[in-house]
Amino acid sequence: MSTSFSTSYRLALLGLLVAATGLSGCQHIRNLGGTCHDTKPYMKAKSIAPLKIPPGLDTPDSSNALKIPALNTPAPPARGKKDPCLDAPPPFNVPKKPPPQA
Repeated sequence: MSTSFSTSYRLALLGLLVAATGLSGCQHIRNLGGTCHDTKPYMKAKSIAPLKIPPGLDTPDSSNALKIPALNTPAPPARGKKDPCLDAPPPFNVPKKPPPQA
């Protein structure tokens, strides 16, 4: 009889542990990559010197190179640590359009 009680107790304890892990796990998984307020590696990137062409080789044609326009807009307002991230994904439930009226 004690073996049956011990097995039931262990199964109940295991079920409680799985439920607690499942309910709290999503919060920890979401923060594994950090938040949008953390400094990302690309933010520390620096420019490098232009390409040096060895003697005897042709310079690559850069006339069609990517042109980056000047930024003439004001800086966005500063965001606090508690403000939501601007890159939040859209909702998964997209409202369906009503069928067209005939």
